[in-house]
Amino acid sequence: MNIAANIADELETAAAEGGIVHALFADAPSSVSFNKLRKRLLRQIRQAFDDFGMLRGQQRWLIGLSGGKDSYGLLALLLDLQWRGLLPVELIACNLDQGQPNFPKHILPDYLTRIGVKHRIEYRDTYSIVKEKVPEGATYCSLCSRLRRGNLYRIAKEEGCDALVLGHHREDILETFFMNFFHGGRLASMPAKLLNDEGNLMVLRPLAYCAEDDMAKFAAAMQFPIIPCDLCGSQDGLQRNAMKDMLADIERRMPGRKDTMLRALAHVNPSHLLDPKLFDFAGLMAGETAPKSE
Repeated sequence: MNIAANIADELETAAAEGGIVHALFADAPSSVSFNKLRKRLLRQIRQAFDDFGMLRGQQRWLIGLSGGKDSYGLLALLLDLQWRGLLPVELIACNLDQGQPNFPKHILPDYLTRIGVKHRIEYRDTYSIVKEKVPEGATYCSLCSRLRRGNLYRIAKEEGCDALVLGHHREDILETFFMNFFHGGRLASMPAKLLNDEGNLMVLRPLAYCAEDDMAKFAAAMQFPIIPCDLCGSQDGLQRNAMKDMLADIERRMPGRKDTMLRALAHVNPSHLLDPKLFDFAGLMAGETAPKSE
């Protein structure tokens, strides 16, 4: 069963039954454009659930909440699905306070308490580690991300969670692919579903099909209390920014290319690439039945 197929009908039914919504959406816009945006995002999330088996064996999720537009949007949309009975998973929001100067510590706990979401705020001064270890002028993102991810893995296990759920969207996945392509010499990106190295925790990205522009519009309409990043966000010339600009330029000149690129990542033909570890080129001989490419 395709669980994304009937999301529009379910939302319209709820609206017809008196317009009852999750409290988080009580002050959300009632415009046609916002409702279409919301339906589209919910449909794309449920399609990711379906395509990647994200709900199999899952009971408790830790939602990484940074204070940015994407993690706020992820939490809100998952709460919407949970409230409608379409996400039978317990949700715990978690913010890792990394000790950045001037970080407004009250915003996230106040917000999460107000909307009634179970949460955990964890303090770990990774900021000082990053500033100490990374040379002057170098980018912080790689080390900062590794330290943050390690702490979130630990917290997820301490909270008895089956999965760590992150707010990476379509553009994050495409940018990572091209960073690996241009700078890493490999074909790899962010998987929508990943098992950690220890084999005891899933990492899920339900926004894999969602466009960054849609997430930005959703966050603006919902008036989330956005917290900017003063560490990596303050640095210019990052490789990821170059990939973002390149993809934006391609999309302007050829609308729809981002979706085409994302589909390409789901349709890989190893026999038409150059990796002998994925396809037995040496064993391919004329006059014999060619080995099938997965």
